[in-house]
Amino acid sequence: MAKLAIATSDGFTVNEHFGHANFFRVYELNDTDYTFIEVRDAVAACQHSLGHDTTRFDKIIELLSDCDAVLVQKIGEGAAAYLIERGVRVFEVSGPIDGVLKKFISDKLV
Repeated sequence: MAKLAIATSDGFTVNEHFGHANFFRVYELNDTDYTFIEVRDAVAACQHSLGHDTTRFDKIIELLSDCDAVLVQKIGEGAAAYLIERGVRVFEVSGPIDGVLKKFISDKLV
């Protein structure tokens, strides 16, 4: 089983930039299906006036510490490197959550 966190603005599509996400939907995947677990509120890590705030990245890492990967529509190189260095797998994808999760299951990506 794997647990994925998805950055979404509408709850239906992977359509949110990592640094702008105000919440993540968490799903659990097995070999054939997935289950929605919960919504986790976050404080957006990027603020236009403040730039990147690594303490906010750390809070998101802590918030999603039990997840095997984070799915986002977009993430900056610096943020991706920061997360990867701390053991967080990040995937840039987009599209309907249902289709994305089914593809992750069929391709055994996590």
